[in-house]
Amino acid sequence: MDKTAAAMIENMKSKTGHSLEEWKAIITKQKLAKHGEIVKFLKETHQITHGYASEIALKVLGSDADSAADTAQLIENQYKGKEHLKPFYDQLIAAVEGFGGEFEIAPKKAYVSLKRKKQFIILNPATKSRFEIGFNLKGIAPEGKLEAEKPDGICSHKINLADIKEIDAEVISWIKMAFDKAA
Repeated sequence: MDKTAAAMIENMKSKTGHSLEEWKAIITKQKLAKHGEIVKFLKETHQITHGYASEIALKVLGSDADSAADTAQLIENQYKGKEHLKPFYDQLIAAVEGFGGEFEIAPKKAYVSLKRKKQFIILNPATKSRFEIGFNLKGIAPEGKLEAEKPDGICSHKINLADIKEIDAEVISWIKMAFDKAA
């Protein structure tokens, strides 16, 4: 289990009022089956922060990397029917590796989270024709390819890519900024 998730689970009762097992029982009673539904329920009904709500949803649904028997399989499954987008992922991982600092690759069911002390980007084959990079760059004005996303979400910004040639110096500089801010 990654350090962030472990710390959240350890602190969950004091931060949210319930342990993970208690949240699982509450959500099971509500018969919620989708990540977004669970997050919305926890945030609106129980005033849980987005980070905790998302972690609870991942654990309840078993869609996090820790619940998977094989994290490489999670990544492979993300690219089924979207195999032509896998080189985007490979090129972006290689770029981050070139930054020279430690980071963690944390595959989820639908995307891959890259973390240092906190998540700095997500890599997501969003559709059959679009690759999305989500950024944690709160407080940064969007410009160029960087678009504003949900201000209260885990990703404050995004860049959509349709062609691997769009991975240019600008894209890498935004990733580097997020990488540095997460140290």
